[in-house]
Formats: sequence, structure tokens, C-alpha cells
Amino acid sequence: MFKVLAAAWALFLGMGLLMIGNGMQGTLLGVRGEIEGFSTFQLSLIMSAYFVGFLGGSRLAPEMIRRVGHVRVFAALASFISAVLILYPTITDAWAWTLLRVVIGFCFSGVYVTAESWLNNSVTNERRGQALSVYMIIQMAGILTAQGLLVLGDPSGFVLFVIPSVLVSMSFAPILLSVSPTPAFESTKPMSLRRLFQSSPLGCVGIFLTGGVFSAQFGMASVYATQIGLPVAQVALFVGTFYAGGMVFQYPIGFMSDRLDRRLIIVVSSALGGVVCFLGLWPDPSLTTLCVAGFLLGGLANPLYALLIAYTNDYLDYEDMSAASGGLLFINGLGAVAGPLITGALIGSLGPQGFWVFLMVLMFILAAYAGYRMTRRPAPDRSEYGAYIAVTPSSTLVTLDAAQDWLQEQAEEDDEA
Repeated sequence: MFKVLAAAWALFLGMGLLMIGNGMQGTLLGVRGEIEGFSTFQLSLIMSAYFVGFLGGSRLAPEMIRRVGHVRVFAALASFISAVLILYPTITDAWAWTLLRVVIGFCFSGVYVTAESWLNNSVTNERRGQALSVYMIIQMAGILTAQGLLVLGDPSGFVLFVIPSVLVSMSFAPILLSVSPTPAFESTKPMSLRRLFQSSPLGCVGIFLTGGVFSAQFGMASVYATQIGLPVAQVALFVGTFYAGGMVFQYPIGFMSDRLDRRLIIVVSSALGGVVCFLGLWPDPSLTTLCVAGFLLGGLANPLYALLIAYTNDYLDYEDMSAASGGLLFINGLGAVAGPLITGALIGSLGPQGFWVFLMVLMFILAAYAGYRMTRRPAPDRSEYGAYIAVTPSSTLVTLDAAQDWLQEQAEEDDEA
């Protein structure tokens, strides 16, 4: 682990600063939007716009990198991110924010693609699994740290927007001044969605549903918390519990998924997640109740993304796994775009509790569909299971490809042994 950190410390530091900046703006906009008097529909549109941009960036950034190189793409996109963060409090218009969110989602996606390809190139095959684990921990830790920084200023002012802008600007230095050579960028042609669905219906449906769950947590949790009257510090604490739960539960769920029928883990995790949502629906829930609900739901829901990818891989040949990653990422992106819009509509019609209703319905649908799929075909032999890699919904195709390559290398080594 220390050798991995020594080899790529600059990349990890830069990505940590980027994640803090991204985590701050995601929560802050929900709070500031309420202060500015934006409607729930407008806020849901603003939150959804980020995932539209992120989905577009994940598809276009590789071509940009091939044309002008990693350094130029990273510097240009990160500069746009820093500028957009400053523009938010300057242009307090819902439609302008929607456009800015598309831009910043696109830029963050491109920056992640660039940095993750550098990371993938900076470690050896033997340490790639460790590097991916460290990277995922840094992602979650960055978002958690971001929530703590929200108490440093007034959300109606400029300071809380300046902080993430400065952090993003500072992230340039360790990455661009690193002695690591820029890698040659390669991408895999994605598998057709029809073939992907035929290989794993549960994987496709589940990835779509988890996209909606993740985007609702990332974009609409702060909107919900503000609407029920929580102050900024408590909003940040509530939002942070989702990510803390995801970090704590990721590895225990992954450990079990390598030893039990993965569909059973999906059914149980999803059903329990749906039940947990009733805590949020309790009349006038206390902050403690909300934080417990957020922690448990985040812990049960966020690892499902990696679990569904591992389950899908169980039905694919190793040479097809990287190709399937592009399709899974696209399906997840579609779910992420729809999540805030549907959540906003439910909040508009049902009140703030619509946030929990949306999450509950998606979790129960996933549990029911996974249970149905268990009746349609037997589970693969456990000796043929691929390893579980703790990737998150915010990972790009580069990380998914790196994880798939690592799995293939591990399988080849096991076959030789």
C-alpha cells in the first residue's frame, strides 16, 4: 500500500482536492438554491444537469485526449471548473445554473478520465488492485471532507464558492508537476446494449436503478434537508452520512458477494434499504433518525453499483468485460439523469418526504426484480466468480476498464497456477 502511495501520491492528492471541490458544490447548490427561492422543479433540473454533462464528458473526453493530450485537456477543463464555481454566486438564475451544471459535469468527467488514466499508467499490474482501492477511499473521503467545510461560511455569500474554486485550482499543481509520464490513451469499443442486456438483465436494470438512487443522494439530499428546515451544519452532516455508510459497508458487502449468490446479496441489501427509508418517512424525524437512515441507506445502496458490475462480469468472458463497462456506465448515467427529476416531481407533489419515497420505491423494485431473476436461471458456479472491485458510481470508464483488466490478469494468474 505504501509503495502505491509513493508511486502516485501526486495524483491521489490532486484527485482528493478535486473530490472535495465537487462534493462542496453538490451540497452547496441545494442550500443556496433554496435561499434564492428556486422552485423544487428548478432545483431538480439543476441537479440533473450535472449528470447530463458527466455522461457527455465520459463519451467525448477520450477523443479530446487523443487530439491534444492529457496535460492540455486536464488544465483546460480544470480551469473551467474553477471559473464555474465562482460564477454560481455571481449569476443567481436557475436556467444559468442549469447550463453551468452541464458544463461543470462535463469538465469533472473529463478531468476524472484524464487523472484516472494517469493513475492506471503509474502503477504496475501487481499493484493495480491496491491502487484502485486507495483511489476509491480517497473519493469517498474527499466528499466527506467537503461536507465538513460547509460550516466555514455563509451559504448566502461568496466564501463557500471560493473555497472549492481554490481547491480545484490547487489540484493542478501536484498532478501537472508530477514526474509521471503522460500515458497513451486507449479506449474499448462498448458492447451493444442489446447484447449486454441479453448477457445480464439484472445487471442492466440494477445499474439503471442505482444510478437514480446515487444521483438522488448526491443532488437532492441537500434540497430535502433544507426544505425540512435543517441549518447548514446539519444539512452537511446529513448528506455526509450517505457517503460514510457507503465507505463502511463497501468491503463487508464485497466480502460476502465473493462467497454467496450475488443475487441474494442484491435482494437483501435492496430490501433492507427500502425498509430503512421508512425512518425518513417517520413524522417529524429527529436529526439522529435522519443520520441513521442516511448512513444505513448509503451503506446498503452505494455498494450495489460495484456488486452489479461484478455480477454482470460473472456471465461474460474476460475479453468482453471492458467492452461491457462502457454500456454499464451509459445505462447508469441515464438513471442518474432521471433521478433528480423524478425526485423533484415527488417532492413537489408529496412534500419533502417525496425524497424518501423515491429512494424506497427504487430499492424495493431492485429487490423484487433481483428475486425474480433468481427464478429464471441458476447462479454461476462460485469457482467462476470474478473478484469484487469497490468502484463507485462516480467512476469513469478508465477506472472500470482498469478494474476489468486487473480481474483478467488475476484470472490468468490463477489459471497458470
